[in-house]
Amino acid sequence: QVRLVESGGGLVQAGASLRLSCAASGRTFSRYAMGWFRQSPGKERDFVAVISWVDDNTYYSDSVKGRFTVSRDNAKNTVYLQMNSLKPEDTAVYYCAAAEVFPSTTSRMYSSWGQGTQVTVAS
Repeated sequence: QVRLVESGGGLVQAGASLRLSCAASGRTFSRYAMGWFRQSPGKERDFVAVISWVDDNTYYSDSVKGRFTVSRDNAKNTVYLQMNSLKPEDTAVYYCAAAEVFPSTTSRMYSSWGQGTQVTVAS
């Protein structure tokens, strides 16, 4: 099991940018993808973006494509989510997760999860 810790969330105005980080540590396992999900109170956990560990392939949900960018730094065992042009509907707890397949857009395909970081976008 890998330990994932998200950071970088906060309160911003609409149109602003945030960069989330996900630091991975702990038990080693076959890893093919690192994904980002988000969840608002009373709602389902939704897919945001995913990146492959072995190449530059990425995949985004329609709601964030063109605004968000997922990237990685293997040497630092860290995945990033650059969020630009933030909207109030982006408000949620953002989670980093690890999967053994790419691409995966459903939460059940991810075995390891971070605790989440809150992103609040004010109108």
